[in-house]
Amino acid sequence: MKSADNVPEETRKPSFNGVTLGLTVLCAAIGGTFQYGYNISIINAPTSYIQKFINDTYMERWGTGLDIPEVTLVWTLIVSAFSLGGLLGALLAGPMSVRFGRKKSLLLNNSFMFAATVLVLTCRVAKSFEMIIIARFLVGMNSGVSMNVQPMYFGESAPKHLRGAVAFSSAVFTAFGIFLGQVVGLTEVLGSEPLWPYLLASNALPALVQLLTLPWFPESPRYLLIDRGDREACLQALGRLRGGEAPILEMEELLQEQQMSAAINSGSTSSAKTPWSLFKDRNLRSQLKTVMAASSAMMLCGNDSIYFYASYIFQEAGIPPEKIQYITIGTGASELTASILSNLLIERVGRRYLLIGGYSLMSCWSIVFTVALALQSRKVTGMAYLSMVCVFSYILSFGLGPAGVTGILPAEIFDQTARPAAYMIAGSLMWVSLFLMGILLPFIVNGLGNFCFLPFLCVCLVSAVFLGLTLPETKGKTLAQITAAFDKKNQGKMNEVPDVMTGHDPLKDLYQLGKACSFIPSMHDPDLGHKTAE
Repeated sequence: MKSADNVPEETRKPSFNGVTLGLTVLCAAIGGTFQYGYNISIINAPTSYIQKFINDTYMERWGTGLDIPEVTLVWTLIVSAFSLGGLLGALLAGPMSVRFGRKKSLLLNNSFMFAATVLVLTCRVAKSFEMIIIARFLVGMNSGVSMNVQPMYFGESAPKHLRGAVAFSSAVFTAFGIFLGQVVGLTEVLGSEPLWPYLLASNALPALVQLLTLPWFPESPRYLLIDRGDREACLQALGRLRGGEAPILEMEELLQEQQMSAAINSGSTSSAKTPWSLFKDRNLRSQLKTVMAASSAMMLCGNDSIYFYASYIFQEAGIPPEKIQYITIGTGASELTASILSNLLIERVGRRYLLIGGYSLMSCWSIVFTVALALQSRKVTGMAYLSMVCVFSYILSFGLGPAGVTGILPAEIFDQTARPAAYMIAGSLMWVSLFLMGILLPFIVNGLGNFCFLPFLCVCLVSAVFLGLTLPETKGKTLAQITAAFDKKNQGKMNEVPDVMTGHDPLKDLYQLGKACSFIPSMHDPDLGHKTAE
């Protein structure tokens, strides 16, 4: 076999037939982040029917009905159970992805959804509203696992020049799930009182599609090589995902990442970090702070809370009640449109500018929305419709950047050993923040009234500034180059942390590997190319 330097230039280029990769993305996402968006939106339509079911069940069981605050409390438990289940799912995602692999974790994750479906379909027969709480908890667990494992799977399976676009497709499917859930929740479809259990159980269909299709597609090549040490399986998976033979340059990059992981582990075989060990690793502290800030801001900015309380927001904006369900569909369509546009732009504009730009636009729309609500309270004509425009624009701005870029970051700025733990931390913060927003938003709206978006304005402004100061651009860069960019942006603090036990700085090895990862033809190691070709 020829070495890497003797390979024809056309073989070295990253061109490939992306049919298998595209189908892999579709099959993974339809039972993955699609479910997160779908299950956020379908719970809105049957709110009044489920509350009536809660009261009727309690009355039949105990002979007395519940007061409105008590029904609201039970309903809050149902809504919050989704977030709590998501938190547990995020904590399970790391160990599952390491032990079973990315693909098998997604397949096993469907068991939570099928169990929830059985509970929802039998709750009326059993006359138990508690079964709905458990079902939503299990649905949340499914979403928590998929929200972490799927971006990891995509980021590790995509070629470098398409890594952002492929990973961003997670956000596209989330937005598509929100939109489709709103459509299915219309009273003319499954949003009527007799059909609400079937509406909540309809999430089993995407799970079934994934279970039947995803087994036919390959596992993450990085997982196969770095976690399992199976080079032959990695070559086969990489070849299938690229529609031919495994590209030599890309295989070299994987081998360099494998060596980098070995260097960071002081030459030992790669073993996955735990969240606690990641917190203690001073070399990765800057990356961890950035991911934690981005993950928390994604939920604290208030965008997903709008979907939980969309009807309430639009009522406050002066929209007639009979039109709210159709206007709510427009919010899902807005985020879907923005995520598709961002997916087309991410490899041109870059992650950093989309993320900072999204939060900056959201800050501007928060100000406009606050002014519109204040003028609306003074009966200024047309302000109700300006408020509605602001909500749509806010969601568009969110979909343009934060919705998708946030999920990409852990896959791009952490190595294979730290990536699962990074997703566990990021996912946990996202679900805790979502839970807090679900609980606090009604109090924020009631307490601040026309100024209810000011806390979100603060979150967006702080996020834009902090990420602008700490996050380097990761577009088209290798892991070593991204690590070096973090060091440069943080004034080389890592170089000041030598290994006192061994007397050398393991980061020097990382930088040497970084040079090899640059893929400049004159710097290729013929021996490495020969080993790769074998």
